[in-house]
Amino acid sequence: MRFRFIGTGDSAQVPCFGCDCVVCARARVIASDRRGPCGAELEVDGYRYLLDAGRMDLAERCQRQRPEAILLTHYHPDHVQGLFHLRWGCGESIPVYGPKDPQGCADLYRHPGVLDFRVPLKPFKPLSLASLTVTPVPLNHSKPTLGYCLDDGEGRLAYLTDTCGLPGATERFLREWQPDVVVLDCGYPSRVTEPRNHNTPALAVQIIERLAVPMAYLTHIGHELDRELHEGACALPANVQVAKDGEELSL
Repeated sequence: MRFRFIGTGDSAQVPCFGCDCVVCARARVIASDRRGPCGAELEVDGYRYLLDAGRMDLAERCQRQRPEAILLTHYHPDHVQGLFHLRWGCGESIPVYGPKDPQGCADLYRHPGVLDFRVPLKPFKPLSLASLTVTPVPLNHSKPTLGYCLDDGEGRLAYLTDTCGLPGATERFLREWQPDVVVLDCGYPSRVTEPRNHNTPALAVQIIERLAVPMAYLTHIGHELDRELHEGACALPANVQVAKDGEELSL
């Protein structure tokens, strides 16, 4: 399994509009320091799968290699906005899987184009995609949201964004499933004392420690947390890293 972060930012992204802090100013000059909408892709046995679809250049990216399927965590715009352009494309349909959400986002359900929205996934019921097994798990967010436990028979990765803490059933499943890598939401800086919808660094680290996972990556990074990390004001354990756009993992 080859996993790639195609976006590690929150809905404001980095640089954030109107902000002149050191990380936003730097990101306007250095492309590698930018953070696009949170999302990822993975390749397994020659097949390409997308995790969320928030990038506005999604159609161009998919032109290089048509995805075998798209897995949506939820229907907030920053996770699906790339679909509004992609759907009017041509050729074979692309299966889209996600949580049960009757509202979806705008008119995607009514005018899907090449998108083939499948029956909503049920938490903890595995989905087989060629040699990849995908187990959806519920997360804590303001819209129905799923994380994805990905297993290709050689490595296990849990992709958990957007969430604030983890539901008890999800945490129990993960402890038994024993992922090799966890990719976890961490949207807020340390100063936030009552987080909603997203984790703070302290909350994320507590989750990772309880799961006893060998390696974890933080994603959905807001520009305030990015500045805190840049200034060295947030210490993380050795097995916890902050993901960057374009970074690749091999399992």
